[in-house]
Amino acid sequence: MSTAELGKKSDSSGSKLEMFAQVMGRFVPDAITASVILLLILTGMALAMGNSAGKTMDAYYQGLWMLLPFTMQMTLIIVLSSVLGATPFFRTAITRLSRLPKTQFQAVAVSVLVTAAAAYLYWGLGIAMTPLVAVHFAREAERKGIKLDFLFLLALLWAANAAWQFGLSASAPLLMATPGHFLEKTIGILPLRTTIWSPAALILEVSFIAILIVVGYLLMPKNGRPVSEFPDACKLSEEGEPIDPGAANFSERLERNPIVPLLICAVLAGWLYNHFGAKHLSLDINALNTILLLTCLLLHRTIYRFTQTLQHAVVSCWPVIIIYPMYAGVAGLIQFTSVGEVLAGLVSSVSTPYSFPFLAAFSGTIVAIFVPSSGGQWVIQGYVTSIAATAAGVSVQRGLLALSIGDHMGNLVAPFWYVIVAGVARVNFREFFGYGLIFALLWFVLGVVIFTFAPC
Repeated sequence: MSTAELGKKSDSSGSKLEMFAQVMGRFVPDAITASVILLLILTGMALAMGNSAGKTMDAYYQGLWMLLPFTMQMTLIIVLSSVLGATPFFRTAITRLSRLPKTQFQAVAVSVLVTAAAAYLYWGLGIAMTPLVAVHFAREAERKGIKLDFLFLLALLWAANAAWQFGLSASAPLLMATPGHFLEKTIGILPLRTTIWSPAALILEVSFIAILIVVGYLLMPKNGRPVSEFPDACKLSEEGEPIDPGAANFSERLERNPIVPLLICAVLAGWLYNHFGAKHLSLDINALNTILLLTCLLLHRTIYRFTQTLQHAVVSCWPVIIIYPMYAGVAGLIQFTSVGEVLAGLVSSVSTPYSFPFLAAFSGTIVAIFVPSSGGQWVIQGYVTSIAATAAGVSVQRGLLALSIGDHMGNLVAPFWYVIVAGVARVNFREFFGYGLIFALLWFVLGVVIFTFAPC
């Protein structure tokens, strides 16, 4: 086949890919509408399984407000991560890294690795950094004449966030490694070396990111839209620290005095020492938020810079405030009616050592669409998954890790997180949602294969 024929074939594939993304975008409802659809489906299932209308309504209401503390924790994670990403330190680092690539492949590879590294360290940081990395790398590539489709790159980098699933902020593994967790009497303590640092988990992390780079490069639309066609997104790379008009009185001088944030940081550092050093507690979501807040204050240096950046960052968290209660109500129908038990029983009845990872991942995907929370999902499915894993002749760790594949599969196929990423990037989530489904399929197949056969 000649070079010209290869080029035509590549262009044809790119056109089909763009068409697929556009079609999926037209049919995918927003996150709130999706929660209503799921509510209707699960209500019908609950009633068909013999749950009374009163019990079903109570289950929904009980679930509706059960994630309020977690909603606030999530809001802080997203807002503080955005604030952290806006610090001169991170903006300078991203800007310098975006200037390194000289070719399209290098631009794809470096941007994916940067995003995956941020997500591995802290999932909230990965979410906040994804739009910034996409904009900076796309803008620098356009300046150099390197063709990068901004929307495809955004979907690719969101897929790279899967690295968090077995990273340092993995919710379920951290919870199971904490003494006193809700399943300790059933399964005991699961050390991190047997979950996120098991051979299977490490193999998946490395192989998925490597394959993602190759596939992202090969499928990059040849005639894609540059970032300059998205002026609102471009502003992300232009926004720096707010211009300081200077202090006019005593209170304004306090806002600009670095001693004030240092005092807060000292208090936060003392709490962290008490948490980890004195009480010997493990990393949890409150500790992560404390670390994030401390880091934001240190890097912004003054209360003025911190609060000015905070005002812009708050805009990115609007979906969480109402969407989480909507999904929590749906989760209540699973957790507080017989729906969850029946579905889990069906999985257990057909499980074998070779089919269990697939079934766990598949059921995890279904629940993750309803419950966009890794920790919340494990609370709902953890007991059933642990019992089913033992019955199928596999370790609880394998069950947890396989379920995590489904958890992130849900993140990659449901609109919830796309809305958040799109909100930060200032684009319509439907414009890149279709691309994400391709990477979702890759994640699911690779994860099921590895957690079926690799040691863990």
